[in-house]
Amino acid sequence: MKTRTLKRDKVNVITLGCSKNLVDSENIITQLRGNDYEVVHDSNDEDANIVIVNTCGFIDLAKEESVNTILEYAEVKKQGGIDKLYVTGCLSQRYKDDLEQEIPEVDAYFGTLELPGLLAKLNADYKHELIGERMITTPQHYAYLKISEGCNRTCSFCAIPLMRGKHVSRPVEELVKEARNLARFGVRELILIAQELTYYGLDIYKQRELPRLLHALADVEGIEWIRLHYAYPSKFPTEVFDVMAGRPEICNYLDIPLQHANNAVLERMRRQITREETVELVELARKKIPNLTLRTTMLVGFPGETEAEFQDLCDFVEEMKFDRLGVFQYSHEENTRAYELEDDVPAEVKQERANRLMEIQQQISFARNQEKAGQVLKVLFDRKEGEYFIGRTEGDSPEVDNEVLVPAADNYVRVGDFAQVRITDATEYDLFGEVE
Repeated sequence: MKTRTLKRDKVNVITLGCSKNLVDSENIITQLRGNDYEVVHDSNDEDANIVIVNTCGFIDLAKEESVNTILEYAEVKKQGGIDKLYVTGCLSQRYKDDLEQEIPEVDAYFGTLELPGLLAKLNADYKHELIGERMITTPQHYAYLKISEGCNRTCSFCAIPLMRGKHVSRPVEELVKEARNLARFGVRELILIAQELTYYGLDIYKQRELPRLLHALADVEGIEWIRLHYAYPSKFPTEVFDVMAGRPEICNYLDIPLQHANNAVLERMRRQITREETVELVELARKKIPNLTLRTTMLVGFPGETEAEFQDLCDFVEEMKFDRLGVFQYSHEENTRAYELEDDVPAEVKQERANRLMEIQQQISFARNQEKAGQVLKVLFDRKEGEYFIGRTEGDSPEVDNEVLVPAADNYVRVGDFAQVRITDATEYDLFGEVE
């Protein structure tokens, strides 16, 4: 008999993909701990005898990482290193039948909305009283707050509706309760996430209610920053700008993935917006909130994208000068509308276009950061790393944006605290400073 079987079960939850997946993993951990399981997250220790892999299926690279991770733990199971292996998340939702055939070593596969079934496999109860009581895996001072699930948009390149289903908003009262619980445990920054923030409320309140939700969350004692991610540009509820301008708790930061700027490409993408309407929206946002930080994402190499259409995108980025910008290369995803088109932009051209666009953004980012030299900015410190305390300004989200580095030898701050920092130098993606 193995010694391990005499020990208490220990679960290691592995999270792949985006922050929305991270929240799902946190809910799994909360439920398991509520059932007296010992649970760790993304642990490299080898003492867990049960592994749950929460997968991503968004694009080819993410799918490849998910499959490789499952295979890695399947091999560990074959060697007797773990007793049970379960897989959940987007990849499992989308390719469950294929995965069951290709990797039979997995004990069970579950989709994105099958948490009760996963728990049942572990002889654990789904505890409704734990909804809103989520344990976080991020640093204690910030947390992601998922305000809805699924998406009703019809973007031709996107497989998310296939994996996450239709849009379902969470009630304002439930979100406020969760925010209060998070604040009680020391969270000071909430990062609002969804497949699509601006659709919030249409399903349960019959109208867009993101402004109402923002006011309610801004009233939660202890929350000092509220940050908005994943806002769709078409039919954007512009009342949000007034709420952002009027409530100091809401960061002057907005993530609006625009994807492209050429009208023909936007039409093929089924984005329901034109370049001209996009410019109008950005100009309105900057007028209402003069110190707004705008983050966006662009998609290059979409089927049929010509060099002239790509150049339109480059010109647009140079013209609009976004504070933050990320670039994805088009991934040909089955069962999407774009899959009916020929994936005719070669891989090397997609890569070259992504590089060119990021070179443009690098110059913009450097100029933007240089302008901050000499300014005193409010900074939330996330960690100490080597010789620096590392934090973020109101214009920076964790993992994806700039960081502020303060020499630890000459300054002292506590992780999780805010401080006023005078910026002394800047690079393309980092600021350096001294605590005032």
